[in-house]
Amino acid sequence: MSGQVASGTAAGPITTSEPLATREGLGRPRVSACILSLDEADRIEECLRSVDWCDEILVVDSHSKDATREIAASLGARVIERDWPGFGPQREFAIRNASNDWIFLIDCDERVSPELRASILGVRDAGFPARAGWKCARLAHYLGRWIRHGVWYPNRQLRLFDRRRARVAGHEPHDRVELDSPPGLLRGDLLHFPYRSLDEHLRTIERYTAIMARDLHRRGRRASVLDLALRPPARFAKSYFLRLGLLDGWRGLLVAALAAHYVRMKYAKLFVLQDVRDPP
Repeated sequence: MSGQVASGTAAGPITTSEPLATREGLGRPRVSACILSLDEADRIEECLRSVDWCDEILVVDSHSKDATREIAASLGARVIERDWPGFGPQREFAIRNASNDWIFLIDCDERVSPELRASILGVRDAGFPARAGWKCARLAHYLGRWIRHGVWYPNRQLRLFDRRRARVAGHEPHDRVELDSPPGLLRGDLLHFPYRSLDEHLRTIERYTAIMARDLHRRGRRASVLDLALRPPARFAKSYFLRLGLLDGWRGLLVAALAAHYVRMKYAKLFVLQDVRDPP
């Protein structure tokens, strides 16, 4: 595949040059991988190589300051540079601008495992029988170990689907795809490398909880004292005890504690917003 780079803004559709040349295989459904990127030069190559089975790779980049776009284009991706309108709108843009109706969504910090790849190719070569989409388990690698319990696993994700029977839903920053019928389940894991360090994890919590609090406030949601008092320990108990995060050792304890912290900060920030912005 030959790469190309186009640019545009969040205001409207993007016009690119000639469509990316796709692989042979006219007797089976063709699949486009869709990836969102921003300053992912250290991770995007492995991600792209894990989806080299796709007929097209489309990267929508939000003005990376590193070599993300150049690396993607050199590996055969079609690259569109575009302003960032939010997770859901950017994902929808990528899906809409893909060359094929069957879509595989993957993030720069994810990789398709060999078993998942084989499972996808099996259903693809069978013509995606009787399904509008397929879910897969996502396995996270955290601070040097795989996390196989708690709320992080199996954490099934809908990533392979027919866009004609799907829509982007959810709320910032956690968009999701919904189908018009139940999805199938693929074998194998989508490998996830979400944080380079504990500091990055903490920064992500800070950024995402601010986004979530603003979105909740905009939609009319309000926090109560009970939210602050009860939701964080409930989240910890679910991750550490009910979902057996304790079996992941000290990392399982840390994941559960930070999951509780995430919930606490989300409602604390919502509490501040409603106190400052809502009229008495």
